[in-house]
Amino acid sequence: MFRWLWLASIVSNVGTWMQTVGAAWLMTSLSPSAFMVALVQTATYLPVFLIGIPAGAVADIVDRRKLLILTQFSMLLAAGILGGMTIAGSIGPWSLLLLTFALGLGSTMNAPAWQAIVPELVPRPELPSAIALNSLGFNLARAAGPALGGLAVATMGAGGAFVLNAVSFIAVILVLYLWKRAAEFATLAETVGSAMAAGLRYVRFAPAMHGVLWRSGSFVIVASGLWALLPSVARIELHRESTGYGLLLACLGAGSILGALLVTRLRRVLSPEVLVTLATALFGVSNLALAYLERFSLVALALMAGGAAWMIVNSTLNTAAQTSLPAWVRARALSVYLLVFQSAMALGGVIWGAMATRFGLRPTLLVAGICLLLVATATARLRLHSSREVDVAPSGHWPEPHLEISPEPEQGPVLVQIEYRIVPELGPEFTQAMQPVRLIRRRDGAIRWSLWQDAAETGRYIETFVVANWAEHLRQHARATVADKTFQEKAASYHVGPQPPRVTHWFGARG
Repeated sequence: MFRWLWLASIVSNVGTWMQTVGAAWLMTSLSPSAFMVALVQTATYLPVFLIGIPAGAVADIVDRRKLLILTQFSMLLAAGILGGMTIAGSIGPWSLLLLTFALGLGSTMNAPAWQAIVPELVPRPELPSAIALNSLGFNLARAAGPALGGLAVATMGAGGAFVLNAVSFIAVILVLYLWKRAAEFATLAETVGSAMAAGLRYVRFAPAMHGVLWRSGSFVIVASGLWALLPSVARIELHRESTGYGLLLACLGAGSILGALLVTRLRRVLSPEVLVTLATALFGVSNLALAYLERFSLVALALMAGGAAWMIVNSTLNTAAQTSLPAWVRARALSVYLLVFQSAMALGGVIWGAMATRFGLRPTLLVAGICLLLVATATARLRLHSSREVDVAPSGHWPEPHLEISPEPEQGPVLVQIEYRIVPELGPEFTQAMQPVRLIRRRDGAIRWSLWQDAAETGRYIETFVVANWAEHLRQHARATVADKTFQEKAASYHVGPQPPRVTHWFGARG
């Protein structure tokens, strides 16, 4: 099923890149302003500001297969309308931006669910390779799609490219329809609001995601300048038509294929941190080259190097994100990652488009290249998660509590209290060992956490944490991972009292 979805996604992505070429080139005809051309990119990624986080929450609480079919159909409809209007000659700059925005809405709803299904299709040890293959497939489409898009625009017009994009979604819809997805483990139902809050809380208290988000945001907001300005570079600086622009995008795609072929070998000799830092610097050098080069062939070579760097950075960051996330929160946390990525693309399109309008294309590319070198230096020490470090598979080690009463799922708040007896001399070590436990409790649902030491009895410690309601506390039990078990067992190993540490549950008293 991974193979068939991979092949179908290549077909769809070829159509998407044809759409990209057609929209950007059509805008250069409808409006000569570099700012308006850059707004095409902004319209594509702007929906993430509106529905990026809800999209991830929805993907975690509904059937992802059905959601993907719905989003693919919505994009088919938007692309079909855009193609029909363009062929009829009734499209204008703002209607082009509006329908591009509609396609972006469908893509935003689609992206978290699409990324979250990959671990369902392959075993965990093969996940980094599957993610690299997805990137390879995307970049195969990037290599072929722009060239085909330029050819389609030259022979059929932009409207023909849009119609072909609409047809390409049928391949994905067909494969998704035939996918017999395994039944999910039943858990307590969540609302979209509570699922969003849980996802944001998880990311806040998951250090493995922090390095990914900082590196991704700082890289993309600067690197987006090349993508936003390339149509104008092709037309104004290189004096090329749509086929030339398509070939330049194809060079980026070809470089990305090279990067996909190299990234697995590079991971064997370089840490994720070093790999991303070097690739970020290489993309900066590519920008600097574009600021000075005038020959089409040399620009194409610089873009191939940039494409390889772009792929290595994003494949490595995507792998670090996906392998650090347990299944229950994967789509939600990935939606935050995609929010940062696509928001940076949208904001970068505005910033670099405005700069190019005021100062010119070449000075803007020069500044972008220098900024990327600074980003590579500033983020070099940010740590990234390795897929071999942490096992995020469910552990089931946290037994379900036994109570004298039968609380309602929404009854709360709930105070959980755990009592430890520690050898007094080991108190500082125990306190240090409880810090990962604090992050686990907060990440998985606690709204407050504290560790208390008894002033009247040395060696007696009380861990307390508060959860919004009983259902959320039961979800905490289901969310525990093998890595969590390791940290909790280390902290509990300091306990010398009756085994195991005594756990009590308290509910807010009501009259």
